[in-house]
Amino acid sequence: MGKYVFSFRGQSDRMPTADDEAAWGRWFEQIGSSIADFGNRVGQAQVVGAGPSADTLTGYVLVNADSLEAAAALAEGCPGIRQGGGVEVGAIVEM
Repeated sequence: MGKYVFSFRGQSDRMPTADDEAAWGRWFEQIGSSIADFGNRVGQAQVVGAGPSADTLTGYVLVNADSLEAAAALAEGCPGIRQGGGVEVGAIVEM
């Protein structure tokens, strides 16, 4: 079992509705047993060295999963995707 980070990407100026917030709560309940660290929302963000992006970092969560593919399958239900954003899934490399 490995740890994976879900890096949430979206529009930094987007204001979530009450329905959006409820959808996030339901999704976290669905994947709750996989969550290793609930992470945080991110406020202001700046890309350094890679050029501007339409989507900025809006938050992250750490999950436990058997593989990158299994972690990506968990991420597919993220309400942020339906709200116009995306999720970058990456394997945590222990140092």
